[in-house]
Amino acid sequence: MDIIEAIFHRRSVREFTDKPIDRGELRRLVDAAIQAPSAVNQQPWAFTVVSDQQLLDRISREAKKHMLATLPAGTSPAHFRILLNDPDFHIFYHAPVLVVISTIAPSQWDVEDCALAAENLMLAAHAAGLGSCWIGFAQSWIGTPDGKTTLGLPAKYAPVAPIILGHPKAVPPPVPRKEPTIRWIGFQI
Repeated sequence: MDIIEAIFHRRSVREFTDKPIDRGELRRLVDAAIQAPSAVNQQPWAFTVVSDQQLLDRISREAKKHMLATLPAGTSPAHFRILLNDPDFHIFYHAPVLVVISTIAPSQWDVEDCALAAENLMLAAHAAGLGSCWIGFAQSWIGTPDGKTTLGLPAKYAPVAPIILGHPKAVPPPVPRKEPTIRWIGFQI
């Protein structure tokens, strides 16, 4: 699969089989992630790979409680509160693996650096026939002292990108894209 095909066909997957992902495959995905560019080549990232389903269940419950407690009234779509209040809703969609990309060296561009690594990870997962999804609902709680302790993250780490991975049950259809706003400067049109 070439890179353009991967970019155009990757989707956020939220339905997975229970088939595990081989540790060697996960290492290849991390190796692809670390090929991302980073500001001044600092490579400020660390990867926490979780396949313990009981731990993922606990993180899901804690993250949902935290989100509900910290969402400002009226600022989020109503369906967020409905989902977060649903005891059957699992923020990780029962995916077999969670990869948390954290910054280990706070800097001016550490979040951007980790986001670039996350995109590489998701594109590599797609190319390997796996599904992925960045789980924003997990970000806030994972960054708390309790969240860091639960994942064994050092206090100085700042989690940026919680990405679930698994074998997709089905590939979601393409989502229409809006026409981009492009300002051409200095080009003859």
